[in-house]
Amino acid sequence: MTADKHFYEPSKGHGLAHDPFNAIVGPRPIGWIASHAANGALNLAPYSFFNAFNYTPPIIGFASVGRKDSLINIEQTGEFVWNLATRPLAEAMNLSSAAAPPDTDEFSLAGLTPVPGRIVKVPRVAESPVAFECRCSQILQLTSAAGGKVETWLVLGEVVGVHIDQALLKNGSYDTAAAHPILRGGGPADYFEVLEESLFHMRRPAYP
Repeated sequence: MTADKHFYEPSKGHGLAHDPFNAIVGPRPIGWIASHAANGALNLAPYSFFNAFNYTPPIIGFASVGRKDSLINIEQTGEFVWNLATRPLAEAMNLSSAAAPPDTDEFSLAGLTPVPGRIVKVPRVAESPVAFECRCSQILQLTSAAGGKVETWLVLGEVVGVHIDQALLKNGSYDTAAAHPILRGGGPADYFEVLEESLFHMRRPAYP
Protein backbone atom coordinates (compact mmCIF):
# COMPACT_ATOMS: atom_id res chain seq x y z
CA MET A 1 0.00 0.00 0.00
CA THR A 2 1.36 3.43 -0.94
CA ALA A 3 0.61 6.67 0.84
CA ASP A 4 -2.02 7.75 -1.70
CA LYS A 5 -3.42 4.48 -3.04
CA HIS A 6 -4.91 1.39 -1.43
CA PHE A 7 -3.72 -1.64 -3.41
CA TYR A 8 -4.82 -5.22 -3.01
CA GLU A 9 -4.90 -8.48 -4.94
CA PRO A 10 -8.49 -9.81 -4.92
CA SER A 11 -7.33 -13.40 -4.50
CA LYS A 12 -5.61 -12.40 -1.24
CA GLY A 13 -8.41 -10.24 0.21
CA HIS A 14 -9.12 -6.52 0.11
CA GLY A 15 -8.31 -5.65 3.72
CA LEU A 16 -11.31 -3.35 4.07
CA ALA A 17 -14.55 -3.53 6.02
CA HIS A 18 -16.48 -4.21 2.79
CA ASP A 19 -15.44 -5.47 -0.64
CA PRO A 20 -15.20 -2.31 -2.80
CA PHE A 21 -15.52 -4.03 -6.19
CA ASN A 22 -19.29 -3.65 -6.63
CA ALA A 23 -19.19 -0.07 -5.36
CA ILE A 24 -16.41 0.91 -7.76
CA VAL A 25 -18.08 -0.67 -10.79
CA GLY A 26 -21.28 1.27 -10.34
CA PRO A 27 -23.89 2.36 -10.18
CA ARG A 28 -24.92 -0.47 -12.48
CA PRO A 29 -28.07 -0.85 -14.58
CA ILE A 30 -30.50 -3.43 -13.23
CA GLY A 31 -31.35 -6.45 -15.33
CA TRP A 32 -34.99 -7.01 -14.33
CA ILE A 33 -35.51 -10.25 -16.20
CA ALA A 34 -38.83 -11.96 -16.90
CA SER A 35 -38.76 -15.56 -18.08
CA HIS A 36 -40.84 -18.70 -17.93
CA ALA A 37 -40.08 -22.36 -17.49
CA ALA A 38 -40.85 -24.97 -20.12
CA ASN A 39 -44.08 -25.72 -18.22
CA GLY A 40 -45.11 -22.04 -18.40
CA ALA A 41 -44.33 -21.08 -14.77
CA LEU A 42 -43.45 -17.38 -14.67
CA ASN A 43 -40.33 -15.91 -13.11
CA LEU A 44 -39.20 -12.33 -12.55
CA ALA A 45 -35.88 -11.43 -10.96
CA PRO A 46 -33.42 -8.50 -10.83
CA TYR A 47 -29.73 -8.94 -11.71
CA SER A 48 -27.09 -6.36 -10.81
CA PHE A 49 -24.60 -7.53 -13.45
CA PHE A 50 -26.38 -6.27 -16.57
CA ASN A 51 -25.67 -4.06 -19.58
CA ALA A 52 -25.94 -3.50 -23.34
CA PHE A 53 -23.24 -5.03 -25.54
CA ASN A 54 -24.03 -4.27 -29.18
CA TYR A 55 -25.92 -1.83 -31.41
CA THR A 56 -26.77 -3.84 -34.55
CA PRO A 57 -28.33 -6.16 -33.78
CA PRO A 58 -29.07 -4.80 -30.29
CA ILE A 59 -27.74 -7.27 -27.72
CA ILE A 60 -28.09 -7.07 -23.95
CA GLY A 61 -26.85 -9.44 -21.30
CA PHE A 62 -26.88 -10.32 -17.62
CA ALA A 63 -24.80 -12.58 -15.44
CA SER A 64 -26.33 -15.27 -13.25
CA VAL A 65 -24.07 -15.99 -10.30
CA GLY A 66 -25.05 -19.60 -9.79
CA ARG A 67 -27.61 -21.57 -11.78
CA LYS A 68 -30.65 -19.48 -10.91
CA ASP A 69 -34.20 -19.87 -12.22
CA SER A 70 -33.85 -17.23 -14.95
CA LEU A 71 -30.83 -19.01 -16.44
CA ILE A 72 -32.53 -22.40 -16.36
CA ASN A 73 -35.72 -21.01 -17.90
CA ILE A 74 -33.85 -19.29 -20.72
CA GLU A 75 -31.90 -22.46 -21.42
CA GLN A 76 -35.24 -24.24 -21.79
CA THR A 77 -37.15 -21.67 -23.85
CA GLY A 78 -34.54 -19.41 -25.48
CA GLU A 79 -36.49 -16.25 -24.59
CA PHE A 80 -36.65 -13.53 -21.94
CA VAL A 81 -37.81 -9.95 -21.40
CA TRP A 82 -35.87 -7.13 -19.78
CA ASN A 83 -37.95 -4.55 -17.88
CA LEU A 84 -36.76 -1.10 -16.83
CA ALA A 85 -36.61 -0.75 -13.03
CA THR A 86 -37.71 2.75 -12.00
CA ARG A 87 -38.01 4.64 -8.72
CA PRO A 88 -41.81 4.11 -8.54
CA LEU A 89 -41.23 0.38 -9.08
CA ALA A 90 -38.29 0.03 -6.71
CA GLU A 91 -40.22 -1.74 -3.94
CA ALA A 92 -41.84 -4.14 -6.38
CA MET A 93 -38.48 -4.86 -7.98
CA ASN A 94 -37.05 -5.57 -4.54
CA LEU A 95 -39.92 -7.94 -3.72
CA SER A 96 -39.15 -9.90 -6.89
CA SER A 97 -35.60 -10.48 -5.63
CA ALA A 98 -36.75 -12.75 -2.79
CA ALA A 99 -35.16 -16.19 -2.74
CA ALA A 100 -38.46 -17.92 -3.43
CA PRO A 101 -39.02 -21.54 -4.60
CA PRO A 102 -38.69 -22.13 -8.37
CA ASP A 103 -42.46 -22.42 -8.89
CA THR A 104 -43.14 -19.00 -7.31
CA ASP A 105 -44.69 -16.40 -9.63
CA GLU A 106 -42.79 -13.21 -8.76
CA PHE A 107 -45.24 -11.13 -10.82
CA SER A 108 -47.92 -12.04 -8.28
CA LEU A 109 -45.50 -11.85 -5.36
CA ALA A 110 -44.62 -8.25 -6.26
CA GLY A 111 -48.16 -7.24 -7.26
CA LEU A 112 -47.21 -6.71 -10.90
CA THR A 113 -49.17 -7.33 -14.09
CA PRO A 114 -47.81 -9.66 -16.78
CA VAL A 115 -48.61 -8.57 -20.34
CA PRO A 116 -48.12 -11.04 -23.22
CA GLY A 117 -45.17 -10.35 -25.50
CA ARG A 118 -45.71 -9.25 -29.09
CA ILE A 119 -42.94 -11.51 -30.45
CA VAL A 120 -41.73 -13.77 -27.62
CA LYS A 121 -43.93 -15.86 -25.37
CA VAL A 122 -42.53 -14.35 -22.17
CA PRO A 123 -44.67 -11.55 -20.66
CA ARG A 124 -43.36 -8.10 -19.77
CA VAL A 125 -44.13 -6.04 -16.65
CA ALA A 126 -47.10 -3.82 -17.57
CA GLU A 127 -46.15 -1.20 -14.98
CA SER A 128 -42.63 -0.73 -16.37
CA PRO A 129 -42.33 2.08 -18.96
CA VAL A 130 -39.76 0.23 -21.09
CA ALA A 131 -39.29 -3.43 -21.96
CA PHE A 132 -37.10 -5.39 -24.38
CA GLU A 133 -38.34 -8.69 -25.78
CA CYS A 134 -35.28 -10.87 -26.32
CA ARG A 135 -34.23 -14.11 -27.95
CA CYS A 136 -31.23 -15.76 -26.36
CA SER A 137 -28.16 -15.59 -28.58
CA GLN A 138 -25.48 -17.05 -26.30
CA ILE A 139 -24.99 -18.47 -22.83
CA LEU A 140 -21.36 -18.47 -21.73
CA GLN A 141 -19.95 -19.93 -18.53
CA LEU A 142 -17.24 -17.57 -17.29
CA THR A 143 -13.68 -18.71 -16.69
CA SER A 144 -10.83 -17.33 -14.63
CA ALA A 145 -7.61 -16.05 -16.22
CA ALA A 146 -6.11 -19.44 -15.38
CA GLY A 147 -8.85 -21.18 -17.35
CA GLY A 148 -10.86 -22.54 -14.45
CA LYS A 149 -14.64 -22.50 -14.74
CA VAL A 150 -16.49 -19.95 -12.62
CA GLU A 151 -19.99 -20.70 -11.31
CA THR A 152 -21.37 -17.69 -13.21
CA TRP A 153 -23.10 -17.66 -16.59
CA LEU A 154 -23.38 -14.70 -18.97
CA VAL A 155 -26.72 -14.74 -20.78
CA LEU A 156 -26.82 -12.67 -23.99
CA GLY A 157 -29.99 -11.91 -25.88
CA GLU A 158 -30.86 -10.14 -29.12
CA VAL A 159 -33.54 -7.51 -28.63
CA VAL A 160 -36.33 -8.35 -31.09
CA GLY A 161 -39.06 -6.06 -29.73
CA VAL A 162 -39.01 -2.76 -27.81
CA HIS A 163 -41.85 -1.23 -25.76
CA ILE A 164 -41.50 2.45 -24.76
CA ASP A 165 -44.05 4.57 -22.92
CA GLN A 166 -45.00 7.42 -25.26
CA ALA A 167 -44.52 9.92 -22.42
CA LEU A 168 -40.77 9.21 -22.50
CA LEU A 169 -40.39 10.20 -26.16
CA LYS A 170 -39.65 13.93 -26.50
CA ASN A 171 -39.29 15.27 -30.05
CA GLY A 172 -38.32 11.83 -31.26
CA SER A 173 -35.70 11.24 -28.56
CA TYR A 174 -35.90 8.99 -25.51
CA ASP A 175 -35.74 11.00 -22.26
CA THR A 176 -33.64 8.88 -19.92
CA ALA A 177 -34.19 10.93 -16.75
CA ALA A 178 -37.97 11.19 -17.26
CA ALA A 179 -38.26 7.46 -16.59
CA HIS A 180 -36.51 7.82 -13.20
CA PRO A 181 -34.46 4.64 -13.68
CA ILE A 182 -32.72 3.20 -10.65
CA LEU A 183 -29.24 1.72 -10.56
CA ARG A 184 -27.55 -0.74 -8.22
CA GLY A 185 -24.94 0.61 -5.81
CA GLY A 186 -22.16 -1.23 -4.02
CA GLY A 187 -23.65 -1.86 -0.58
CA PRO A 188 -26.20 -4.58 0.20
CA ALA A 189 -29.04 -2.03 0.13
CA ASP A 190 -27.58 0.79 -2.01
CA TYR A 191 -29.40 2.16 -5.05
CA PHE A 192 -29.19 5.38 -7.07
CA GLU A 193 -31.78 7.22 -9.16
CA VAL A 194 -31.02 8.99 -12.45
CA LEU A 195 -32.18 12.59 -12.16
CA GLU A 196 -32.43 15.37 -14.75
CA GLU A 197 -30.13 17.63 -12.74
CA SER A 198 -27.34 15.08 -13.14
CA LEU A 199 -27.31 15.49 -16.93
CA PHE A 200 -24.35 17.13 -18.66
CA HIS A 201 -23.25 17.17 -22.32
CA MET A 202 -19.87 16.34 -23.80
CA ARG A 203 -19.32 15.81 -27.53
CA ARG A 204 -16.77 13.35 -28.84
CA PRO A 205 -13.82 15.38 -30.17
CA ALA A 206 -12.87 15.27 -33.84
CA TYR A 207 -9.39 13.95 -34.50
CA PRO A 208 -7.16 16.77 -35.86
